[in-house]
Amino acid sequence: MALKGLDIFKLTPKTNCKECGSPTCMAFAMKVAQGAVDITKCPHMSDDALATLSEATAPPMKTIKVGTGEAEYTLGGETVLFRHEKTYVSKSRYAVSISCCEENMDAKLEAAKVVDYDRIGERMHVEMLYLDYCGDCTPDGYAEFVKKAAESGKTLVLNCTNVDVAKAALDVCKDAKPILDGADASNYEAMSKLAAEAGVVLGVHGADLNELYDTVAAIEKLGNKNLVLNVGTASVKDAFANAVQIRRAALKNTDRTFGYPSIVNVGALAPGDATMQAALASLFTVKYGSIIVMESMNYAQALPLYGLRQNVFTDPQKPMKVEPGIYALNGGDENSVCLTTVDFALTYFVVSGELERSGVPCNLIISDAGGLSVLTAWAAGKLSSTSVSKFIIENVEPKVKSRKLIIPGKVAVLKGDIEAKLPGWEVIVAPNEAVQLVKFLKDMQANGEI
Repeated sequence: MALKGLDIFKLTPKTNCKECGSPTCMAFAMKVAQGAVDITKCPHMSDDALATLSEATAPPMKTIKVGTGEAEYTLGGETVLFRHEKTYVSKSRYAVSISCCEENMDAKLEAAKVVDYDRIGERMHVEMLYLDYCGDCTPDGYAEFVKKAAESGKTLVLNCTNVDVAKAALDVCKDAKPILDGADASNYEAMSKLAAEAGVVLGVHGADLNELYDTVAAIEKLGNKNLVLNVGTASVKDAFANAVQIRRAALKNTDRTFGYPSIVNVGALAPGDATMQAALASLFTVKYGSIIVMESMNYAQALPLYGLRQNVFTDPQKPMKVEPGIYALNGGDENSVCLTTVDFALTYFVVSGELERSGVPCNLIISDAGGLSVLTAWAAGKLSSTSVSKFIIENVEPKVKSRKLIIPGKVAVLKGDIEAKLPGWEVIVAPNEAVQLVKFLKDMQANGEI
């Protein structure tokens, strides 16, 4: 079990602590137990005590880093089973599987680059390539395949249990810090040594949960704790049960043998069925895939999947916000009517969706409202005549010639003040509900008002 404040206090020296100023270090010990400060901040800790406490106070799930540069990703480090308990730490990453024996290998490599867009300041794209060794390639052939895949700039996962072939592949890509997903009960010693020498993360397989546990324990005895766990592909039921039990063992039972991120290959669970793979990817995004592998990725799969991931892995206490600015819709230009609303992501998507549905060219102006909804922002003083007028004067007037501004109907009370602070502007009050905007704008357009 994790140490409590009193346990930490017993191991700390009783000198005056430079971090907290307490002569007993009890305050510091309590801060460490609460996760408010790192144990290494204590300047008086002995090496032995520091090693003991660093291990005991670390998250029950190890944080693993893979890839390099812009393709570096953090996996694991989770502290709760459910998002509402606190928050999730490291989002699921999506990979596309490609076999070294596929005839359309080049086409699949190019197809993996197609899905790539931004949503609320986050890039949505295929982050990893899962490179299957089919068993027929020579070591040099697989290495050439891996080298070609590495040119994509994506993080690689090498699904290869053949030690000689894996070594040839790592020789051409180890500097990019791939994952070697190839250890099992029959080869773990050689694979662990190979991964350690290359400085890469090792993926571990098992015929069942017991074998996986024993193999991980054996690898840890070799001194390798830079691991990810493959939940298997025997069946959807088994993969799901394994993913959940691994996470529960680590976080609820504090069993650090299972305290590692996981890989789920939904492409192998539902081969050839893109719809089922998307559904399973959604399932394992919630429960509990660190890396989720699919056979391919298109926009029909990506749009709901990445939206789900963004919602699940956003801190529930920090609302999602869109970037303040001018968003031209339906071909809007400097002469198009302006509408304004808050930067709360849900409000933005609801309002922008209705505006696009109207087909009326317009400029949607988003100002900083603290990520709150319209009425909440108004009540908190984040949405006011001052904030709206200031943003328009500084950011809109130099770029837009139109002087018609439509404000949310629920803050109609701001109309007079905004007009007073924006000379030359006509302020129009919109309907209370976003769904009414379509008819509202079309009627204005038909009447020549915009």
